[in-house]
Amino acid sequence: MATYNKFQCFVEDLAEKKHNLASDTLKVAFSNASNPPSASADVKLADITTITATYLGDVTLTVSSSSQIAGTYKLVVTDKTLTATGDVPAFRYVIIYNDTAANKELICFFDYGSEVTLASGDTFKLDFGTELFSLA
Repeated sequence: MATYNKFQCFVEDLAEKKHNLASDTLKVAFSNASNPPSASADVKLADITTITATYLGDVTLTVSSSSQIAGTYKLVVTDKTLTATGDVPAFRYVIIYNDTAANKELICFFDYGSEVTLASGDTFKLDFGTELFSLA
């Protein structure tokens, strides 16, 4: 199971209106073990060395719910299965970022613990559980 990590800048970015999670386009990017993201240092997608995800097709996430109940906000995104249409470079980290935001601000990343390799025809499921995150 992948480990969820919040980019620390995400909290400030929310307070400074860089995200509208109900309507902005969220996407995923990938990085390998040689180029790990830093929760405390990275602020925008350009801060991270990512692998080419050409063979993974559409990396856009679908927000299925962005709401709060009794003071707790939850962002729910639909799980996504990616199918490799060619050999994909090895990756360890799946990065969630806001593609609508001016600088493609970062939200969170998942650490899979070891490198993942996909050959043409292989599938990879991004399983976000019941919610991507919650804020109380």
